[in-house]
Amino acid sequence: MGIKGIQEFLGEDWSKVEALLKGSLHSSVELLDRTNAHLSSNEGKMLRPALSLLVSKACGTMNDDCIRVAAASELLHNATLLHDDVLDDSSVRRGAPTVLSTLGTKPSVLIGDFWLARAMDLVLRCEKHSHEILTCFSDTVQDLVEGEMLQMTKAESGDTTEEDYFRIIYLKTASLFETVCTGAAIASGSDSDSAAAVKEYGRLLGMAFQIKDDILDYEGEALGKPTGTDLKEGKITLPLLGAFKKMDDRKEKEIRGMVSAFPQQPEGCREISATVKALDGTGYAGLRLEEYVSQAKEAVGVLPDSPAKSCLLELADYCRYRKI
Repeated sequence: MGIKGIQEFLGEDWSKVEALLKGSLHSSVELLDRTNAHLSSNEGKMLRPALSLLVSKACGTMNDDCIRVAAASELLHNATLLHDDVLDDSSVRRGAPTVLSTLGTKPSVLIGDFWLARAMDLVLRCEKHSHEILTCFSDTVQDLVEGEMLQMTKAESGDTTEEDYFRIIYLKTASLFETVCTGAAIASGSDSDSAAAVKEYGRLLGMAFQIKDDILDYEGEALGKPTGTDLKEGKITLPLLGAFKKMDDRKEKEIRGMVSAFPQQPEGCREISATVKALDGTGYAGLRLEEYVSQAKEAVGVLPDSPAKSCLLELADYCRYRKI
């Protein structure tokens, strides 16, 4: 079905989320309002609000609070992207110039803060369980910060292990997926068993989503995507960790040293990418991806059969096969 098909399935509820997002980003400050409108016009997949609505439909009753939580999840996600662009010195996002590249560091941070504040405001406007949902969102913000700090530390030292890697991608990616599902379950009045199931589904889906991203960073060139971004930022991800398993200690130490030297000495990026390809590091990562996707689908097996549940299963497959 794909993301567009899921959005069509969500119908009027999806339209309500889009309208709420637009209204939440209005500002009386002309530069802020204009920039927000531009960012909104260059929306990405909007996976997280779609996931939020599907969970609400699959394990509870759709209501206005569900719409608020779905919109808040997208606002929080985009706030983190604005801040990530500053941390990573990114000039392009979703094929368009970043706020960082057009307006500079301060506006990118401030606009990210604005989106974050609006996300929290929407959660606080929930008529029921606002404190419980807000706690989930605030915990995720803490996770995002800790994940970024851990990743920065490991990029400098070059000693990332698989345990480190999985901890980082939980904190930086899967934690938000988990919160999206938990918040939606709470807002929809889900029973405890269903809420626990979709929370686990969200965690597993987020892990799968990030592993696929990291695979595409090595394989995306054939699909017209830029590759090598993680290496240039000194990040050791699962495909490279998989390749390490097939090389001796001396070669692994050499490559870790090369990665730590990025971005000051990026010339080794092509060589490392070729090594990962030759040793089928992406194949190793792909096996772990399959495991997470299968476990995510199993997690929602306890939910009653419904079109929304079917979409959740399709969403897991989307994370496995997506090209972007």
